[in-house]
Amino acid sequence: MNRRAFIVLAAAGATAAAARAEDPPYIGVATMQPDGRIEMRLRAIPPGGGSAEGFITYKPGDPDYAEMLVHLGGLKPGETKLVPRWPDPPSRNSPGTRQ
Repeated sequence: MNRRAFIVLAAAGATAAAARAEDPPYIGVATMQPDGRIEMRLRAIPPGGGSAEGFITYKPGDPDYAEMLVHLGGLKPGETKLVPRWPDPPSRNSPGTRQ
């Protein structure tokens, strides 16, 4: 599964899971390797049930690398953090949203 597809799936699963108060606010773990690679193990519960799991690596210079660092609140070599859910995307009718 490519990175974008898994991130979309994880976000969709996280959005559905967010409706259930008993689910934790995290969708996986991320570790930064000594060379700066970010390795993420993610789990999603898509709408309708089931689950999806994936392992994603972001290398320095990858298009989404900086975005992942911001989402994680920063990460240092050797450090591991929980991966928080992504915020819900704005609805098409939200103020300030182009249609």
